[in-house]
Formats: sequence, C-alpha cells, structure tokens
Amino acid sequence: MRGSSPRRSQRISKRRRRQRWQQLPVSDLRSPTELISYCKQAVESVDERQKEQLIDAILTSRRIFIYGSGRSGLIGQLFAVRLVQLGFDVHFVGEMTTPIITKDDLTLLISYTGRTSSVVQTAEIAKRIGSKVISLTGTKDCNLSKTSDTTVLFDIIDNEETSKIAPLGTIFEDSAHLFFECVVCDIMNKQKITEEDMRNRHAIWV
Repeated sequence: MRGSSPRRSQRISKRRRRQRWQQLPVSDLRSPTELISYCKQAVESVDERQKEQLIDAILTSRRIFIYGSGRSGLIGQLFAVRLVQLGFDVHFVGEMTTPIITKDDLTLLISYTGRTSSVVQTAEIAKRIGSKVISLTGTKDCNLSKTSDTTVLFDIIDNEETSKIAPLGTIFEDSAHLFFECVVCDIMNKQKITEEDMRNRHAIWV
C-alpha cells in the first residue's frame, strides 16, 4: 500500500484540528474573546491623568519599590523587570536584598480589593517615611487608596457571568499587566529608549 503524501497528511491534520475545534463547547470558544473585551474596558476606564502621574513619579523618583500579594505581586514583578530593562533602580518589597524605602523613592502598590493587609501596611509605612505612594486597585474608596497620593483606579466588571471565565480577580490582574505594558511604551517614547537599549540591559540576552 502506498504511503500518503506529506501534503495530503497536512490536509488531514488540519481537518482533524478544525473538527476538534468545532466540537468545543460554545462557552470555551467565547471565553478568551470575552476576557479580552473585559480587560480592554478596564484599561480604557483608567483616568489618563492618573497614568501620567504614575509615569512622572517613575521618572522623577530616585528608586522605585513595588509590592503586591499573590498574583498581584507577580504582576508587579513583571513590571519591575521591564523598569529595570528601561534603566531604573527598582526593588520588590519583601525580598532579602531589598533596601529601606526613603522619602526620595516611589512606592507602587497593587491590590484589587485595596484591603490586603500586607499591602495596606506597606503603604502606611512608606507614607510615614515620606515616600510617594501610588496604588493600583479595582475598588473605589478602599483603605489603600486613602493612604495613597495617587490611585490608578480600574473599573472592573465583576459579576456572576464574569466569574465563570475570569475568577478571583483575573480581569484586574490581566488588565494591570496590560496597563503596565502601556506605561512601558509611554516611557520608551518620552525618554527615547529603544528596544535595543532594553535588550542591552536584559539579563539573559547580554
């Protein structure tokens, strides 16, 4: 029996993948695009003045300290990596090598609820020291925003429907990450920083 040609095998493979895709439940097909839509709305809800205040603080502060708990903390660390690649002196609060915050520094805090005790406590300490405090949150008039000089507020759609495709703060976390990437691009444009400049500070690519 003669073997199948590579082209025929590719056609069969594509057909099988298409059949598997068509067999997926409608909810599985819908979830990614809905999540993207919710995140887009959340990022677009941020006041442009709040974003500019964050960028100005990043550019004028001696050092930048970032903190968040859980997945919000991971988003903060991703932003910290980008800021280092942009040439800033950045530290994540809680690491063994993190120095003390001073009045010349920026403290950036991330919490969807704005009530996470460790995040609020960090804000209070930084404020007492005299550091500029900026927070990212999805909750208006929360404890964290009351302690912050500037609050970057996300209008997050949070209901029974969204919980099925984006549970436990997913929309806020994804939106915060996208927002930070936009901030990175704005700083690149303002400071005339190129991708090559960032690549030269990349720990792996150097």
